[in-house]
Order: sequence, then C-alpha cells, then structure tokens
Amino acid sequence: MALVWVTGNSGAGKSAVCAVLRTRGHVALDADEDGFSRWVDRTRGEVVTDPPSPVPQGWLDRYGWVVVRERVEALAEESRSGVAFLCGSAENEADVLDLFDVTVCLVIDDDTLRHRLATRTTNTFGRHPEELAAALKWNPLTRAIHEARGATIIDACKPLTEVADDVIDAVQGLFGD
Repeated sequence: MALVWVTGNSGAGKSAVCAVLRTRGHVALDADEDGFSRWVDRTRGEVVTDPPSPVPQGWLDRYGWVVVRERVEALAEESRSGVAFLCGSAENEADVLDLFDVTVCLVIDDDTLRHRLATRTTNTFGRHPEELAAALKWNPLTRAIHEARGATIIDACKPLTEVADDVIDAVQGLFGD
C-alpha cells in the first residue's frame, strides 16, 4: 500500500523512530543498518568498504553516503501489500524519491543536534569536528529541501514516542487509514 521515507539530518532521530516503529509492529528498516546505504567515492564511483572513523579532514568532500536504488526498488515491490518505513538520509535521495509514496522529514534545532551527536550510542558519526560541521551546515538546508519537495515536516525535538506517533499520523492522514 505505501512505502514511506523517514528522513532528516544526522541526529534528527531517524534510527530511534525506526526502532519505535518496529516495536509497534510496523515494517521499519534503518537505511544505515539494513544495507540500503553505503559510502561511495564521488570521483571514481567506487564503494568504500572500510571508511575511516573518524573521517580525516576533507574526506567528506570526496566521499558521499548514498542510498542504493536497487535495494529501495525491491522494498517498494515488497511493500505493496502494506506500509513499510525506510528510515535514513543520503545525498542522492532525489534519485529514489519516486519510489516512495510518502516522505516525512524529521527536523531539530542546532542545540539538539549538537547534544544528540555528542551523546548517541548507535554510531560515532558527528563527534569529530569535521562531521559535526557538516551536520550543522546541512541542518537548516534539510528542512528547506524537503519542504520544497512536499514532505511532511515533523518536529523531532519532542519526546520520541510523540515523534513516532506523528510519523504514523502523517501516513494515516494521507491514506485515510
């Protein structure tokens, strides 16, 4: 019935919302953890199998986090009988948005972003100064880009359960469920 892209900047809560959706019985996949995304050398197009952590200065200028279209196509086909949520962000999102029925963008303020990246336990991205600078640069742009694309914007500074409720409500409201 629907494939939903739950996106937002690093630290916005995509993985946490994914986990809540799963506990509530929804089909929810984390694009970072479930094989939908990967690092790619923008110059050569090669997949990076062992990215450095933390990334060295300038690394993010050459390498990008991308979602794999073929994986999303397979999920879109599988989700036609129900609702599936794919939670993540990637620099090539525009290349796969046609596969989604609904896009939801989680947004947070810069202070919340700094706090979440400094304290999260699921991965270390954002703790290194270069990664944090990139996340702060993209934070205001993420909302603007997704608003222009017609995404449902959700304030993800609220408690996690409320954010997950809002994500579900956005989908139910669009499909009349």
